[in-house]
Amino acid sequence: MDITKVVAELRQELANLDAAISTLERLQQSAPRRRGRPTKSLAEPIPAETDEPGDRAEAAALKKARRLP
Repeated sequence: MDITKVVAELRQELANLDAAISTLERLQQSAPRRRGRPTKSLAEPIPAETDEPGDRAEAAALKKARRLP
């Protein structure tokens, strides 16, 4: 492959990447900042219950601690 063709293709890819980056930066700036508590889907998951009683107690304590202000 000719080096001039490779350089031309790389410059085109660079232009495409620059356009994609600038688009993503504009989207990030225009997105409103969320306030308050994160949604439940973003919150840390509670460990699954197992047959061991200690694990259930830890899970219950974590759940209770999250409800407190």
